[in-house]
Amino acid sequence: MIYDFFGFFIMIVKQNWIESILVFKDIRMLRILLLGAISGFPWVLIASSLSLWLKEEGLSRSTIGWAGLIFGVYAFNYLWAPIIDRIQIPLLTKKLGHRRGWIVLMQVAILLSLLVWSFINPTQNLTLLIFVGLIIAIASATQDITVDALRIEQINQNEGKAMAAGAAIAVVGWWTGYKLGGVIALFTAEYFEKINVADYWQATFLVLGVVIILMNIGLMFINEPIETDRQTKQNETDKIIAGKFGPSNFITKFLAYVAGTLGGPIVSFFKKNGFAIALGILGFVFLFKIGEAFLGRMSIVFYKEIGFSKGQIAIYSKGLGWITTVVFTLLGGVMAMRTGTIKTMFFAGGLMALTNLLFAILAWTGKSELLFAIAVIADDIAAAFATVAFVAFISLLVDRTYTATQYALLASIGTAGRTTLASSSGALVDWLNGDWGIFFILTTIMVIPSLSCLWLIRNKIKISAK
Repeated sequence: MIYDFFGFFIMIVKQNWIESILVFKDIRMLRILLLGAISGFPWVLIASSLSLWLKEEGLSRSTIGWAGLIFGVYAFNYLWAPIIDRIQIPLLTKKLGHRRGWIVLMQVAILLSLLVWSFINPTQNLTLLIFVGLIIAIASATQDITVDALRIEQINQNEGKAMAAGAAIAVVGWWTGYKLGGVIALFTAEYFEKINVADYWQATFLVLGVVIILMNIGLMFINEPIETDRQTKQNETDKIIAGKFGPSNFITKFLAYVAGTLGGPIVSFFKKNGFAIALGILGFVFLFKIGEAFLGRMSIVFYKEIGFSKGQIAIYSKGLGWITTVVFTLLGGVMAMRTGTIKTMFFAGGLMALTNLLFAILAWTGKSELLFAIAVIADDIAAAFATVAFVAFISLLVDRTYTATQYALLASIGTAGRTTLASSSGALVDWLNGDWGIFFILTTIMVIPSLSCLWLIRNKIKISAK
């Protein structure tokens, strides 16, 4: 009897896991994968490539860290997200659709920026270089708004498991764009350097421009759902607000449109969750990945200083890291489907803290390819679980009436913590007199405040899958 019971229990557990895994077979997941890659690739340009470019040109750690302030635009893209939810691009919207039209426009801006970078000398035109980097960051942050909206709108509201699976695939796509893009960038730069191309990074950016073009071709195979309910609900909100302004005329309609566009998403979010819980959510979102951001901003500088070549960084941090990220992101998606996003975030937060300690050990023991590989793998595992849970969490929180705006708002707040605070990472290492070990210990401690916020509101959050 006991044997039969356990046999039945194991069969049910196995069946549930198989059902969860089969969700990934949905054709929509392939589209979401490409959208994630489109979103992740620009980070290759303004994160690892830019940092290493400036490092090899002889700029200081502090300068490289402060250059990362261009990431701050990701923290504020919610400010123009309402415009993207409503404004249509002439010609592009009609030909490609609302979401795809915005993505293509931003991709063109990034491509043109790469062309400008290919003519810049960092030591002579640092200000211009950073300004062009800022343009790339703005275009990337803007396309993220519509990429995330298009991803969410691929899945119906009542498909909780599909949303978690979609979040996992989106993360896999993001890391694919970032990691494999990094492999292309690093190996290309190293190849050009070996054949004595004087401006090898500038030439590399031209190659990366080809990748942008290929991604735009792939975008044409992603269907954009025809959505009319969103516009209808937005118009209803406008009418309600217009009634508050008095008799209907051109001025009151215009004021209602502006108020509905800017204020509607925020009012909806606080109304759904309640003021106290909404603040708790925002606090958690802001703090969750600060430690990871501090580590990530300086990681490639650390690898270079400890003695690893661009090729070794490409293999271990990008190539091997991509494989690890893909596998454990999918496992993280299954875990989120089975145990819930909130439990997965607690697990991932603790894992992030522990894996940062491996980098401290690497810093104290010196160059070791084995330890480097272990630290990178562990960090990528933690990042995979954390990111998929985080993306699923905020995807489940949004109101479909304001998909782009609310997701952008939550994602921007998360980015604000990572970018504005982590921009001081280089200065922190300098203040520590280059003691990388202590630096990584501090990044370990940084996860505690966010998990404390989540613990306080864990039973009161209104989402379909906890």
